[in-house]
Amino acid sequence: MTRLLEITDLHVGLPAGGQREFAVESANFHLNANEILCVVGESGSGKSLTARAIMGLLPKPHVHIAKGQVNFLGEDLTAVSEARLRQIRGSEISMIFQEPMTALNPVMTIGNQIDEVFRFHEKMPGHERRSRALKLLRDVQLPDPEQALSAYPHQLSGGQRQRAMIAMALALDPKILIADEPTTALDVTTQAQVLRLIKEMQETHGTGVVFITHDFGVVADIADRVAVMQNGLVVETGTTEEVLRNPTHPYTQALMAAVPSLIPRAARPRSDETVLRVNGLTKTYTGGGGLFGGKARVVHAAKEVTLDLTRGETLGIVGESGSGKSTVARCIVRLNDAEAGEILLGDIDLRPLGRAALRPHRAQIQMVFQDPFASLNPRSKVGRIIAQGPEMYGASSDEAREKALELLRIVGLDDRAYDRFPHEFSGGQRQRIGIARALALEPKILVADEPVSALDVSIQAQILDLLDEIRDRMNLSMIFITHDLRVAAQVCDRIAVMQRGEVVEIGPTAEIFANPQHPYTAELLAAVPGKGWFSAEGQTLTEAS
Repeated sequence: MTRLLEITDLHVGLPAGGQREFAVESANFHLNANEILCVVGESGSGKSLTARAIMGLLPKPHVHIAKGQVNFLGEDLTAVSEARLRQIRGSEISMIFQEPMTALNPVMTIGNQIDEVFRFHEKMPGHERRSRALKLLRDVQLPDPEQALSAYPHQLSGGQRQRAMIAMALALDPKILIADEPTTALDVTTQAQVLRLIKEMQETHGTGVVFITHDFGVVADIADRVAVMQNGLVVETGTTEEVLRNPTHPYTQALMAAVPSLIPRAARPRSDETVLRVNGLTKTYTGGGGLFGGKARVVHAAKEVTLDLTRGETLGIVGESGSGKSTVARCIVRLNDAEAGEILLGDIDLRPLGRAALRPHRAQIQMVFQDPFASLNPRSKVGRIIAQGPEMYGASSDEAREKALELLRIVGLDDRAYDRFPHEFSGGQRQRIGIARALALEPKILVADEPVSALDVSIQAQILDLLDEIRDRMNLSMIFITHDLRVAAQVCDRIAVMQRGEVVEIGPTAEIFANPQHPYTAELLAAVPGKGWFSAEGQTLTEAS
């Protein structure tokens, strides 16, 4: 078997004065032809910097290769010139980035960006370049290759942009493809399609793939071998079978134990007290038309949505991007105004209330947002962010301070957090702060909009445990928005499945997982990565189903 890549004693140095000297330290692993190697680990483990070191894309001079070799077919890439690296990039080693919207040029069409790859590396006439670009877009199964060729990145969906990136990376039939978290931001069905596509393209071309991820479900579906990284060190390597069935390092074991199971936990007894009822909620968005004519595009983000929530219950709303999940959540908390329907908090319909009439009721429904950094004021200290709500509802400064300190302790942070700014905390800690802020007004209902989707699996598990503990302690009711069915299985008592603005199925989580009635629900369940590998306790099964 041809060995394409050999990484030996790789050290990636960090700027002086940091928490550690090396982002990657003493890394050793290899990649063979026609093989998929998954490099797995949490944020800060050094996965992405290892990939960038291979490509010669480190942000030098501050982050640089301090020691070691990156041997590509007998050539040490750490010792070659920048001109040689430019020849290798794209033609022999290509990379798919995590966020295609930032990696693609927003002012160039997809066709021009693929054409640029051919023009830089190959000598061929324009008609042949266009023909090959079209073939690539067909190969990655874009629905309308001709249209995609002339489209700008913003005119494609997230999954289509990622397919265009894959087409670009495969344009010159590279020997190595590096995929840096290419499915993290995608819905479960789109993710399954992209994983299947990468596997098919790799098998067709005999390409070696370095696939970077923090998702062990993805590892189970796609990897031939696995390298686990922690704090810059490769702590475990082996075949997928060896690592998933018999992990030897405590860090690998901890990561796998944190993977939520698809086996739903037992639902709690349902209360007779209904705290929220949504009837016929409708919200539409209109785009296009305007001064320059053209037909306006109407999107039914929520179409006569009806659901209810009882005391102490967690209701999950699941579905892909664009299904209307977040729109329903934002309408319920009145961040968006619905055009029709009822939002009954007890006997009071919140939908028609103006700002002044709504204010006394706002404290009863609070929201935890997907991106805590974007939702926290970067200029305010954490204590002030949490105390502000109680003060607005009549608490004295001392009372609000004591409340904020108590909530910081409840969410697992110490008193020192009170006088620090949001940027001084990790992503998981910022989400804890967002939860503390939402709890400051002692709400009856917590609306959590994808609160763990951007977090590593172990941090995700901590936040889910925290939400569970808080809900039990305060007898809260919760609406939990997610596209991750593993998370839904472990958090939600009941589930509402949304597709194109409509609730297509609703019922107890265990019943829906065991016997989905709607084809869309069955499709979502079938697309979960690594399905069947993990038991209820997070350990691998003896046989994958």
